[in-house]
Amino acid sequence: MIKSLIDNDLYKFTMMQVVFEKYAGTEVRYDFKCRSGRIIELGNSHRFLNDVNEAIKKYCDLTFIRHELEYMESIRFFKPSFIEYLRIFKPNYNYVNVYETEDKDLGITIQGPWLSTILFEVPILAIVSECYHKYYNPGLMAPIKGQERFWNKIEYLDTHIHHDSEVRIVDLGTRRRYSFDWHEKIMQMAAQTRYIKGTSNVYFAMNYNMTPVGTMAHEYVCAHQQLGRVEDSQKSAFQAWADVYRGDLGIALSDTVGFDAFLRDFDLYFAKLFDGARHDSGDPYEWCEKLIKHYESLNIDSRTKIAVFSDGLTFPVIVDLFRAFNVAIKTTFGIGTNLTNDVGVDPLQIVIKMTECNGRPVAKISDSKGKGMCRDHDFEKYIKGIFRVRS
Repeated sequence: MIKSLIDNDLYKFTMMQVVFEKYAGTEVRYDFKCRSGRIIELGNSHRFLNDVNEAIKKYCDLTFIRHELEYMESIRFFKPSFIEYLRIFKPNYNYVNVYETEDKDLGITIQGPWLSTILFEVPILAIVSECYHKYYNPGLMAPIKGQERFWNKIEYLDTHIHHDSEVRIVDLGTRRRYSFDWHEKIMQMAAQTRYIKGTSNVYFAMNYNMTPVGTMAHEYVCAHQQLGRVEDSQKSAFQAWADVYRGDLGIALSDTVGFDAFLRDFDLYFAKLFDGARHDSGDPYEWCEKLIKHYESLNIDSRTKIAVFSDGLTFPVIVDLFRAFNVAIKTTFGIGTNLTNDVGVDPLQIVIKMTECNGRPVAKISDSKGKGMCRDHDFEKYIKGIFRVRS
C-alpha cells in the first residue's frame, strides 16, 4: 500500500527538517480519529486491525533509496545535512500502537521522538483508507466511475474558466485516497490537464514531473504551545520557520487556534516576511475577505500575496472562489479527498493529530465544528482563553 518512503506529503519533510535543526530532542504523541463515525463493522475488528498492522510493518521495512534522495537533493530548500540524515533513516514500528478500542473499533497512537515519528501520519492514514475500501467498498466499477467523475470535473473547469485564466490546483489527497493504484491513475490523468500541475505527494511529483507542494501543518504550530510560552506559540513557530527557510516556503497556516488569533499574531513583520496564508477551516469567503482587509490595513498590496484554499474543496467551489478573489489576491487550491477518493463510495474522514509535546497537552482549535482536537479539556479551555477563541 506504501511503495516508498517518499510516498508522503512534502510538508512532513519540510517540517521534519525544522525539527532536525531545532527540536531533535522533542518527544510527541499523535492520536487517530475518525470524524465520520465507526470504521470497523462489529465482529470484523481482529482481521481489520491485523491487516493495518501488517501494512504498517511493511512500511517500516522501507528505506530511502538513491534516486529518491537524489530527487530530494534537487529541491533547493533541503539541506545536505538533512539529506544525509534521511540516508540513514528508517521508520521504527515500536513507536506505533494499533489497538482495538472499547467499542471494538480502530485505535492508533504514535508516540516517541518527534524526529523519528513525524513521517508516520500520512502513510498510516493512507493504509487505513485503503484497508477500509478493500473490505467494504471493493467494487470493480469504482475505478471506472472514478475516471468518469475526474474527466467530468475537468470538463466543468473548461466550461466555467476562461481559457486565458490560470487556475492553480494541486493534489493534497494522499491521506484519504481510495488506494495507491488509484492515486497513481489520478496523477496520470492529472498530468494531461492544464489545471493540476502540483502535488503534495513527493513520490508522484518525482515520477510525473509535477511540482511538489507543501509547507507546514497544524502539528508544527501545536508543538510550539509546549516549546515556549503558549501565547507566543504562533509567533515562535513562524519565526523558527523563517530561520530555517530564509524566505522559502512562505505560506503560513492560519487556523491552529482560530483565524482571528492568527491575524493578531500575523503582524506587519510576518505579513511582509511570508508570501501568504492557507485556509483549512471556517467559511472560505469570510476568511479571504478578512485576509485581504488585513493586508490592506498594513498597507500591503494583497495582489502580491497568496491565498491557499485547502478545506474540503470541490471543483464548483474552486471556480466560485477563483472568480470571487483572483483579482484581489493570488489564489491556489489544494484538493484532497474529492480528487483521490471520489469513486462513487463514501470516503472516511480520518485524521491523525499531535496531542502531546514533551509530555504535555497541545490543542488544535478549529474554525469548523468537529475539526479541533485536544485530549485535555482543561488545556483546551485554557488555550481558548489565551487566544480569545469563542467556544
